Amino acid sequence: MCGIAGTYLWPGGGALTDRLTDTLAHRGPDGAGRYAHRAGAGEVHLGHRRLSIIDLSETGAQPMVSGGLAITYNGELYNAPELRRELSSAGVRFRGSSDTEVVLEAWRRWGTDCLPRLRGMFAFGVFDERTGELTLVRDQLGIKPLFVVRRGSATVFSSELKAIASEVDGLTVDDGALVASLLYYWVPDQRCAYREAEKLRPGTWLRLRPDGSSERGKYWDIREVAEQARHLPPLDLDEVVAESTRRHLLSDVPVATFLSGGLDSSYLTALAARYQPGISAYTIGFRSEDAKFEAMPDDLRYARIVAERYGVDLHEIEIAPRVLDLLPKMTYHLDEPIGDPAAINTYLICTAAREAGVKVMLSGMGADELFAGYRKHFANLLARRYQRVPGMVRRPIGTVVDRLPVATARRGYRSVRFAKRFLSFAELPEETAFRRSYTMYDRAELLDLVDPDLAETVDDVLTEHADTYHDNALTDHVNRMCLADARLFLPGLNLAYTDRSSMAASTEVRVPFVDVEVVKAAFRIPGRQKIAGRQGKAALKQAATSILPREIIYRPKGLFSAPLRAWMSRDLAPLVREVVDDGLLVRSGFLRQDALQRLVAEDAAGQQDRSKHLWHVLTLEYWYRAATDRVSAAPVPGGHSG
Repeated sequence: MCGIAGTYLWPGGGALTDRLTDTLAHRGPDGAGRYAHRAGAGEVHLGHRRLSIIDLSETGAQPMVSGGLAITYNGELYNAPELRRELSSAGVRFRGSSDTEVVLEAWRRWGTDCLPRLRGMFAFGVFDERTGELTLVRDQLGIKPLFVVRRGSATVFSSELKAIASEVDGLTVDDGALVASLLYYWVPDQRCAYREAEKLRPGTWLRLRPDGSSERGKYWDIREVAEQARHLPPLDLDEVVAESTRRHLLSDVPVATFLSGGLDSSYLTALAARYQPGISAYTIGFRSEDAKFEAMPDDLRYARIVAERYGVDLHEIEIAPRVLDLLPKMTYHLDEPIGDPAAINTYLICTAAREAGVKVMLSGMGADELFAGYRKHFANLLARRYQRVPGMVRRPIGTVVDRLPVATARRGYRSVRFAKRFLSFAELPEETAFRRSYTMYDRAELLDLVDPDLAETVDDVLTEHADTYHDNALTDHVNRMCLADARLFLPGLNLAYTDRSSMAASTEVRVPFVDVEVVKAAFRIPGRQKIAGRQGKAALKQAATSILPREIIYRPKGLFSAPLRAWMSRDLAPLVREVVDDGLLVRSGFLRQDALQRLVAEDAAGQQDRSKHLWHVLTLEYWYRAATDRVSAAPVPGGHSG
């Protein structure tokens, strides 16, 4: 796991690549390197920061150059041993044991045809000295990031957007990305926070040629995988997950796990302990008053049960963070406005693990998206049934729930929050209901919140969600939701914050559920086996019975989140007032002060839970301040600049 950067036909590209690479130092504190070569009338420069995981010797150093090919690579290849054997049998001689060398030799032998054969997480740039072509590649599921800016025939790329934004002049904040961020509380992969930048899409490659031309290709498409898988019989899911977990333990340094005590992390930890007895695990807890106010489940108790049962060395971390200090720091590291406080948890856990000498951790990320484990999945099925209830019955229910408080001065009421959330989308059409079940605002609320001149942009963002949701031939409601999550929610939020917050702590997080073989198996399972009765993730729970006790499998669902209501009402209340009264987003005209004041009043009265909304406004404000300090932006619609 590393940080990569580079330039192609970019004036002053060598010095720029060095500066980009320096900005990525936290992603790779174990080494640095740069490669340069002529490319047509210009030059290519590849930069690299190394976090040594496999082949700790100099034979694993990068950029790696061999036989006219050069590569800068960020990732891990879990089927490297098999590919190495195949290439060796064909006469390839390897200098070391790194997976980077396997990728390089696979590229030499098969070109882009090697890409569907790579099983892992990766983003890389490979340069062919013979043709002068540079090809940029991103993994199938978008686990690893790659940002690109192109100007004519010149290109700059980096693992992190902040590196480019701090060094490349003339970038402008994209209003559409900020609107999307308000809607989702993250920026989806098809958008980027700066207009001139893009995220290379999952499962694609971009080839740059010395004559200034370029070519794009797609080598893997999760929509096609899901559509094909539905016609195939289910696999033994326990075998698939166990095999993926075993492969994800491949490392020359210690590996640990996240352990929340929930199904996903417990399942992976139990499997990992089977292959690596005595493995370490890290879990978090919160100040008791915060957890009570948030009505959070006692995850620590379940984590201790798992650790004791499987001989795991459990490290418990109590989170009582100085959120006023962490907020700007996390905003910087997250690159784009991402309003999920789980990023703080990931950062603090990874920091503790790194201080203990751990560089690699396994996470249960992805299981909820692929196997329908979120409350929203069951709630959307329930909404279809609710719509069949006569209106004369539904209306009084809505009136009663609307009057209930979500919190008092001493505690919050999760069940009331869930009921209010459910009724906000229960009567809507399928795609609209699904969007509303996990996003921050409906169309009217979003239009009320932002500059009126951005109405068309709001509609564009909503249309993008609808287009993505409907872009498949699946006939199964549950799997339609899972596919939408795998294309939007997973790469846009969960994988994004996991990569950026873990790498901020110089730690690699691996995600065995976000694996091409697990994905194929997941979409072979019909929706009725993913949600059975009131049980979400039913198929995965059944698979886990081979190793986990029922009290872990069927415990109440935990939350890898944070006590937001407690933070907002105590630690962050003065900052909220400052941002609403005199924040840059309000002064620029992007956000409307009266709408923000209503959010604050509703939250303070305890009638609506607006803590997540307000937290994201804070993250957006801090990001926007840094962005406007960093770049000289052109005017944007509505008179505000970014």
